[in-house]
Amino acid sequence: MKKYIIYAASLMVSSLITLTSCGDDFLTAGPTEKPEAGAEATEGAILSSLGSAYQILLFDSYANNNYNSILLMSDLRSDDIYKGGGDAGDQSALYSLSQFKISPSESLGGLWSIYFTGLARCNNVIIACNNAVGVLDAKKTQYNAEAHFLRAYYLHLLWKFFGNIPYFEEPLKDPYMAKQLSADEIYTKILADLEIACQDGALAMNTNDGTSRGRVSRAAALMLKARVVMYQKDEAKYAEVANDMATIIKSGNFKLMKDFNAIWVDENEFCSESIFESNQMPEGKTWSSGWGGYGTNLPAFISPNELKDPNDIFKGGWGFGPVRMAAYNMYEDGDKRRDGSINDWREATYGKRFQDTGLFLKKYAARVGYNPPPGDVDLNYCNNVRIFRYAETLLNYVELVKINGVAEQQGVSAQECLDQIRERAFGAPNSIPATAVNIKAERHKEFLGEGMRFYDLVRWGDAATVLTENDAAHNSVRTYSDKNRFIPIPLSEIEKTKGTEFELKQNEY
Repeated sequence: MKKYIIYAASLMVSSLITLTSCGDDFLTAGPTEKPEAGAEATEGAILSSLGSAYQILLFDSYANNNYNSILLMSDLRSDDIYKGGGDAGDQSALYSLSQFKISPSESLGGLWSIYFTGLARCNNVIIACNNAVGVLDAKKTQYNAEAHFLRAYYLHLLWKFFGNIPYFEEPLKDPYMAKQLSADEIYTKILADLEIACQDGALAMNTNDGTSRGRVSRAAALMLKARVVMYQKDEAKYAEVANDMATIIKSGNFKLMKDFNAIWVDENEFCSESIFESNQMPEGKTWSSGWGGYGTNLPAFISPNELKDPNDIFKGGWGFGPVRMAAYNMYEDGDKRRDGSINDWREATYGKRFQDTGLFLKKYAARVGYNPPPGDVDLNYCNNVRIFRYAETLLNYVELVKINGVAEQQGVSAQECLDQIRERAFGAPNSIPATAVNIKAERHKEFLGEGMRFYDLVRWGDAATVLTENDAAHNSVRTYSDKNRFIPIPLSEIEKTKGTEFELKQNEY
């Protein structure tokens, strides 16, 4: 299947294809020139900066040479997977993260680095749009909306992990520091960006056709708005967000794939259920730098070591992220999502490693033919990350109506939305009442391995009960408290600001 890489489009300069060999410095912009205040910007210059901003989506699996995949870093704090790998010391920071004991000296500096770089690159696009010359108004509005979405997306990831973070909208001068805002202030900034991105007419509702594949859509912006509003528990906006979900549903642009298992294979990227996904290609990344290329390391990272698949569909990997038995057992008989989400290798030949269960994540598993040589093949799988799926639209709507008491919007039935999810899961009608218990369980089963479970537990107030455990058999003895919602700001970033006007205040940990 042909892949459409918007950041490699002919209108964009060659500097987008070959990045520098090292990561951008703290809070700086990177491979494109910083726009000067008031300097005119052509459409080519805007597209160059926009391509650079999109490119950050490709970097998280080897973030600034750290294995910091957003999906995995989120799910390690959930009740779905263990850390795995060689032993507790193999990627020890990830084990500490999973145990709610990560320290500032080992915190996720890769994520901090790439997403602040993304913030800076988005600022460049917005500044260029403000200085545009010879650009059609509709195009300028589109590019500006894309940049505001991307800035909101990168910022919301920093917000969810670190909470109280620096924020800036202009290119920074040495020493590259900015005022630290509270998590609530950051939430306000995210919403302000999304108001621009969600504006009716700025973006197409669906961009899955033609050369727009991989670009931001209005549906993606509405979905991000729902995620941040629901995570913040901003009840004043629940009705508005429920109406946004109804708008996506009533648009008719998306529908559930009939075969849940088929969503995750290469030929079904940008399928009818896809609202937004990162567009990976099996090339370009090298061990020497995490700031170039198009592939992802996640499939190698989460696949069993030295696997011998008798069907020659899946490949071996590094053995991280084994799935917990409780997650496997939560599915009802006949629920096709279990075998679409989890590979059961208990009877297969592979190298058993730390915290092994014999169960591994399937959605992004290493598959034969997905990382052809030459190149550093473990870094260059082509599995796209499905960032927003239509299933989330339906379940967001159900939750807002049935748990939070919002009135049904635009004639959309919440029960019918839940019924769609259940019918796809079982291959036939299988309705259950839309109670709080059932809705939470459906989200858990639907999105296993997609980086959502931890945040759902936190916003529901269920994290302390569910995540505190004494699982000595799998070396997971941990206690969750409210302070564990955020992880420490990396010590190196704290030290950079010591004695300055913008000295960073560390999170409690």
